Amino acid sequence: MTANAKNGFLHQKQAWQNQKLIQPLQVLVWNLMPTKENTEEQFLSLLNDLDQDVELTFLYACSHHFKTIPKDAVADCYACWHQIEDQNFDGLILTGAPVEQLPFEDVDYWQEFLTIKDWAKDHVSQTINACWSAQAALYQDFGIKKRRLPAKLFGIYEAKQPAQETTTEKSGLTAGLSNFKTPQSRYSESVIDVEDLPADLQVLLTNDQAGPLLLHSAERKQTYLTGHSEYQTKTLDAEYRRDLAKHLAIHEPANYYPEDYYDRGEEIENTWTASSRQLYQNWLNLIVNKEKNYDRQEITL
Repeated sequence: MTANAKNGFLHQKQAWQNQKLIQPLQVLVWNLMPTKENTEEQFLSLLNDLDQDVELTFLYACSHHFKTIPKDAVADCYACWHQIEDQNFDGLILTGAPVEQLPFEDVDYWQEFLTIKDWAKDHVSQTINACWSAQAALYQDFGIKKRRLPAKLFGIYEAKQPAQETTTEKSGLTAGLSNFKTPQSRYSESVIDVEDLPADLQVLLTNDQAGPLLLHSAERKQTYLTGHSEYQTKTLDAEYRRDLAKHLAIHEPANYYPEDYYDRGEEIENTWTASSRQLYQNWLNLIVNKEKNYDRQEITL
């Protein structure tokens, strides 16, 4: 099916070709990444390959002090929360952000994050929180703190499913994800005790090195994705080269480069996008199935 952009830089530049859609799902994307256009393309491309038509509305952090791009340029083609607060959306995606080394309360848009999270309770069917937003949402929803890692978690990590049984909604979110892989690029992690989880929080997929990769709260209608499943083939490579140019302490992304990549120009194999599509398809299915069930209840009443 098709993903359309209702706004954003790619829409403004006509760099993304919209199609005629019939009753698409409405998804709001709070884009906190500094590479705004790249992130738009990543999510549009990812959702463009799923079974449902979707329209994406891109939201920016109105309270943020921008460093890499003029705020007026963002405001010109993005929506601010107060412009959409009376609307309802089928889905909300809160992206990652390069602020994981700061205390949550020191992030300049923290109060705006809390406002949007509270607003979403009555205006959004399902939410995905990605990377930093997953850590922030776990902190806000359950009081789960984060800690700094000894070194950046960087690379592609494959999941194993936890041994404990979970609810049927878990199987819906993880359907077809027996070999789930996801890019990780972060300096911190949530402090999660899988043996003593808060009520209504489930660890669905985990990895021995990276920890929990996918968590879910059915009651809160929240999915917590600790990595960047939207990343494209060369995204980690670009981040690695950027960090090298800044002379940062960085290691090659794990499980990513083929042998002799630099010496012989081997192509990077994208081993995670199939997993990413399946995960977001499962998430959209949650939305659609819940709406169908709600419609049946209305008919019965």
